[in-house]
Amino acid sequence: MARKTILVCDNCGKEVGEGKGAVMRLNYTDARRGSKQADLCDACAGSMPGQSVARRGRRPKSAAAA
Repeated sequence: MARKTILVCDNCGKEVGEGKGAVMRLNYTDARRGSKQADLCDACAGSMPGQSVARRGRRPKSAAAA
């Protein structure tokens, strides 16, 4: 028997589609408090506060030549 995992947004409670959504992780500066993690749909993730962060690593050759 096969099992299917259904991802539900922790903010609004809607089902998150396949290949959609995001995971938000909160890390406290006080390491003793641990961290928290929330699954979000695209709409809720876009409305969360914060700034976009650049991707790590070397740029692909096609972008580096430009």
